[in-house]
Amino acid sequence: MSSSLLVRSTLPKALLKRSFLRSSIQIRQATSDRFAYVPGGPIYKGSVNDPTSFPPPSRSHGSYHWAFERFLSAALVPMTVTAFATSGTNYPILDGILGLSLIIHTHIGFDSSVVDYLHPRKWPVLGPVAAWTLRAATVGTMVGVYQFNTNDIGLTELIAKVWTA
Repeated sequence: MSSSLLVRSTLPKALLKRSFLRSSIQIRQATSDRFAYVPGGPIYKGSVNDPTSFPPPSRSHGSYHWAFERFLSAALVPMTVTAFATSGTNYPILDGILGLSLIIHTHIGFDSSVVDYLHPRKWPVLGPVAAWTLRAATVGTMVGVYQFNTNDIGLTELIAKVWTA
């Protein structure tokens, strides 16, 4: 038998309990000094658990963006009605404005989804890839609509042909 077992076996049980409690209290105090108790659980730095950093407060930051989105959405209604009403005539300015407005409106909607569901903090690779893919697709669509409006029949004529088909 080892000497530590002999010592432990010869000590009374009450003394063993006190020494165990004393050592466990010392261990708890030592760990509590290093890791402070945080209500709600531990906070790990450098992960998705980090709090979101907010930009400095500005009264006009979000309002311009929100107002532009609502103005664009409301402006699409009369532009689409005008495209139907002027079917059969060639209005390149209306084609250009309607094409650009539709693309920007669609880009804003998809961008909101990408920002909400594929945030770069949670998806460090997929989030930026999706954002840049959306931007590239938007530019490609703008080039395609420009080519369609200048080298083909245009959006208003296309709407008229689809409507009467």
